[in-house]
Amino acid sequence: MSDQVYWHLQLAVKDGQLEDFRALMKDMVGATQANEPGALNYEWSIGDDGATVHIYERYADSAATMTHLASFGANFADRFMACVDVTGFNVYGAPDDEVRGALAPFGAVFMDPFGGFAR
Repeated sequence: MSDQVYWHLQLAVKDGQLEDFRALMKDMVGATQANEPGALNYEWSIGDDGATVHIYERYADSAATMTHLASFGANFADRFMACVDVTGFNVYGAPDDEVRGALAPFGAVFMDPFGGFAR
């Protein structure tokens, strides 16, 4: 198994917050892409209802994950939480104790590797 950490985050956009959330998404995607080489995937999807968002994030390792979480906390967390409610958060891979502690307040469910392979 690898050292990668990845997750699937499910969100409900609060009433009247879609445009603010859309602007925030652009800021977050741009900052992550420009400043975080350890972010391997950072993909946002929105449902036809305009109120359901899923985010898939994958990081090279726990250190890269913590780099992202530090940026999120310093620059985006307040805006993010003002726009959405977390409805599901499943974390996979090999998060270390620091990552687990940082993600737990968001309701993260940690899924330990059980079997399989990646190509």
